[in-house]
Amino acid sequence: MEKHRISNKIRKYRFHFDEMTQEQLAEKVGVTRQTIVAIEKAKYSPSLELAFRIANVFDSPLEDVFKYDEQKAAVKTTSDLFNLTLAPRLTNQHFDDDL
Repeated sequence: MEKHRISNKIRKYRFHFDEMTQEQLAEKVGVTRQTIVAIEKAKYSPSLELAFRIANVFDSPLEDVFKYDEQKAAVKTTSDLFNLTLAPRLTNQHFDDDL
């Protein structure tokens, strides 16, 4: 299972904002409580617009609420690059042998 590259401190911020509930945050940013749950648990990465709306609720910069993990991104990018460039060539060798 792929881990998301975006982590967050939403739960921490909610606690410091008068123990705001997930439901209250969801109402303020215009999504469901389930969406907030998924974002907090890093099961879902929010759109850029939603990330800004969440950060604005806490009157904090986006970078304070969300963090992008470049190491996880680099691993995925390298894997994707292999799958897009080398893997098809390796499979096509079998077809070339028949010609």
